[in-house]
Amino acid sequence: MTADSPLTEERSSSDFDDDFEPLDEEGAPELASDRYLDRELSWLAFNQRVLELGEDETVPVLERANFLAFFASNLDEFFMVRVAGLKRRIDTGLAVPTNVGRAPLDVLADISAKAHELQARHARAYQDGLKPALASAGIRVVSWDELGETERAHLRDYFARQIFPVLMPLAVDPAHPFPYISGLSLNLSVRVRNSRTGRQEFARVKVPQMLPRFVRVAPAESVVDARYITLEELIANHLGDLFPGMEIIEHHVFRVTRNEDVEIEEDETENLLQALERELLRRRFGPPIRLEVTDDMDEVTLGLLVRELDITEQEVYRLPAPLDLGGLFDLGRLDRPELRFPPHVPATAAQLQPGEGKIRPDVFAAVRRRDVLLHHPYESFATSVQAFLEQAAADPDVLAIKQTLYRTSGDSPIVEALIDAAEAGKQVLALVEIKARFDEQANISWARKLEKAGVHVVYGLVGLKTHCKLALVIRQEHGELAHYSHIGTGNYNPKTSRSYEDLGLLTADEQVGKDLTRLFNELSGYAIEKKFKRLLVAPLHLRKGLLKLIAGEIRAAEEGRPAGIRIKVNAMVDEAIIDGLYRASNAGVPVDVWVRGICSLKPGVPGLSENIRVRSILGRYLEHSRVFSFAGGGDPQVYIGSADMMHRNLDRRVEALVRLTDPGHLAEIASLFDLAMDAGTSSWHLGADGVWTRRSVDDSGHPLADLQNKLMHEIAGRSRTGKRR
Repeated sequence: MTADSPLTEERSSSDFDDDFEPLDEEGAPELASDRYLDRELSWLAFNQRVLELGEDETVPVLERANFLAFFASNLDEFFMVRVAGLKRRIDTGLAVPTNVGRAPLDVLADISAKAHELQARHARAYQDGLKPALASAGIRVVSWDELGETERAHLRDYFARQIFPVLMPLAVDPAHPFPYISGLSLNLSVRVRNSRTGRQEFARVKVPQMLPRFVRVAPAESVVDARYITLEELIANHLGDLFPGMEIIEHHVFRVTRNEDVEIEEDETENLLQALERELLRRRFGPPIRLEVTDDMDEVTLGLLVRELDITEQEVYRLPAPLDLGGLFDLGRLDRPELRFPPHVPATAAQLQPGEGKIRPDVFAAVRRRDVLLHHPYESFATSVQAFLEQAAADPDVLAIKQTLYRTSGDSPIVEALIDAAEAGKQVLALVEIKARFDEQANISWARKLEKAGVHVVYGLVGLKTHCKLALVIRQEHGELAHYSHIGTGNYNPKTSRSYEDLGLLTADEQVGKDLTRLFNELSGYAIEKKFKRLLVAPLHLRKGLLKLIAGEIRAAEEGRPAGIRIKVNAMVDEAIIDGLYRASNAGVPVDVWVRGICSLKPGVPGLSENIRVRSILGRYLEHSRVFSFAGGGDPQVYIGSADMMHRNLDRRVEALVRLTDPGHLAEIASLFDLAMDAGTSSWHLGADGVWTRRSVDDSGHPLADLQNKLMHEIAGRSRTGKRR
């Protein structure tokens, strides 16, 4: 079998178990004990890369606002989940997994120090960089003191009509205990003096989250030259209306982050839906793990908050106002297209374009002719995956549709297509993962809506999250049943498909269809199916399969045959995989790792990883696809799918990778890696010390190529010509 030929032999993932040979360690030098980078600090390094985009003056100003907002929301989730999980395990005496061999409390202290540093830098990026840049573009964020009487009069009227009625000042005194402070809410701490008794009191005012964070000062101002004031400052300058007859002594802004890491003790006898709903109620009342306060807060107020919230000094973050720069998303939505990235309309994949004189393509006919490799958002999700499922729902020859749903969007056309299919009498199975973090409530709602329409809804296997991205359509054709499959790297979410970079395969290959049939049976019933011909499936086979492929590259290098490993993932943490890559490097195998977020692997260490390069690319789109490419001694083995190299993906989730076999698709993946790893492409390079260095200009100061821009132009061009590799 040559590199250019389609796959002719049946490879089973069970082969990766039955004849699995561990990497040969005999005679190999022992790997260094300090060979891993700390995963939590690596995550903070990822968020620092997001921050660097917010600081970049070459990025359009409203996109910079969005990047600073993403940094803030990312960090919120990091505290709510990762830091909260570490603290909970430390507090309860549970073992804390760490791959760096250091005490958990030391790790927590390092996280705190780095987080303090990054939050201070984030605040400076707004105050010294973004805010002046916004002002130069006619978007001025002003304080109350900068306003004239006319503007103040307008805002007083706006406050009285739109804000005052929804505010709820809460006093703290012997008759009023300290109020519950909801996680991520913005609050005003107010100290007042009773004019009759002279007694000082404390009150809390919650800033309503459903109101605009930035209030337009004067609606008559042009959109290209407008002033805005933060909602909390507007409220702060009307506290007299909330506390009539009281003297306002101090007011400050604060914000609490709580532990929102949901843990469900799954019992096969209990209704999972009810257990999850009960746990979601508990989430709201998780213990505080971070307190952000404005840097002008007085010690009396701070002491009260620290005491009542049971917060340590390490968990207090003093920052200049405004807090919660996630609110910058509001400014990022302003109608100023000239201050954003140029618009990009996803192209319809060349193979899925309608024939001459037709309005819509026949997706089934196109896929029968040849497998279709999709690359979103450069290629349209709506005219490919969505069209595939909508055509299946409407086609009278389609007998069944089976689909996994991990995260989807409001009013999802994917869900509507499944409902339409069920109502048309087709057999429809939806495997809804209701434990998808922070989408639990939405997925519960989808599950119930699907059930009411007659869709068979299941929630996967006890103890595992179903993270694989799979759709299977069974169609009657000429008296036989044909299988049409989609295996992707991203969620069935039309909204995020416009901003997440993902790959997907549409295929009529019967073996893939049979593999998916068996996998869906395992997920919805009691079947235990070990053999898959074109898939690698976690948790049983995926890590073993990848380790065997790595071992194959080591043997190829030792035998003088073509060898090389290229991996693109969101996270590279799993120690077994990393050690396999280290041993491959020591055997002379060139290894390229393209990672968006966490990376615990140390590249470029003599005697350990001198043949490994690690790159990261961030930009207007979120790099999200997962690709595993092995030279195979001249017979490339290339997989795409849903799995990152993390313990949770390989051990506690159902994940699936599918092997690509079309020579054109293999060439396309090779070209993608060539571009990402090219010295002329803008990217971050990871050093052996764990430091990421951005390389966006060449030695002459000229900008390096932007991978995403280049792909936009290349894919749009081939769509116009109707040609693909």
